[in-house]
Amino acid sequence: MPIDFNPENCVVSVNVSDYDRSLAWYRDVLGFEVTYELTDYGWCELSTPFGFTIGLGQTEDVTPGTVVPTFGVHDIDAAIAHLRSHDVTVEDWHEIPDMVRLSTFYDPDGTSWMLAQTLDQKTDRS
Repeated sequence: MPIDFNPENCVVSVNVSDYDRSLAWYRDVLGFEVTYELTDYGWCELSTPFGFTIGLGQTEDVTPGTVVPTFGVHDIDAAIAHLRSHDVTVEDWHEIPDMVRLSTFYDPDGTSWMLAQTLDQKTDRS
């Protein structure tokens, strides 16, 4: 059975070293609209005119050029099982309580991708 993707949750995640500076740049210079923000986690999502969302995440170490596309799924356990049944390297999921479960997996060249299962609705978050 194929993975049950959640097309409403597809994010290209970008690690940033200075959250406020990067948010201002993506918002004010590129003109992307902030659609969701969790300042306590140093995370926001911005809509683009291209039909996908960019997520900015605060981190201490940034490797330029490292961008992680994140695919929403309805059942992360089933998605991980599916990938593992095809001998894909997949990390066990970790959870941000009451928000999301995340798992990183790798293509044949070692490029990382991520799965995300939301545990709540973004409209319910504050």
